Amino acid sequence: MENQLDNTRDQIRTFVVEELARRKGIAEFTDEESLTENGVVDSLGTFRLVTFLENQFNLRIADEEIVHENFRSISEIDRFVNSKLKKN
Repeated sequence: MENQLDNTRDQIRTFVVEELARRKGIAEFTDEESLTENGVVDSLGTFRLVTFLENQFNLRIADEEIVHENFRSISEIDRFVNSKLKKN
C-alpha cells in the first residue's frame, strides 16, 4: 500500500498530461496550478478524471466529493485520492 501511496501523484500527473493537457495543446503546468484556470480540465475532463481515479485506484467517488477543492490541482487530487486510499 505504501508504494501505491508514493506514486499516486505520478499516475495522476501522467493521466492528466497524456489524456487531458496534450489534447488541448498545453505542454507544461505545475502540480500546484489550477487545472481549470489554466484550461487543462473542463467538465468533460473532470468526468474522465473521476473515471480514471475510480478505475486506477479502485475507489468510489461520490457526486458530492466532485468539488473544485478536491480537483483544483494535481497536488489536491493526490491529497484527495490518498485520503480515500487510507480509509480503505
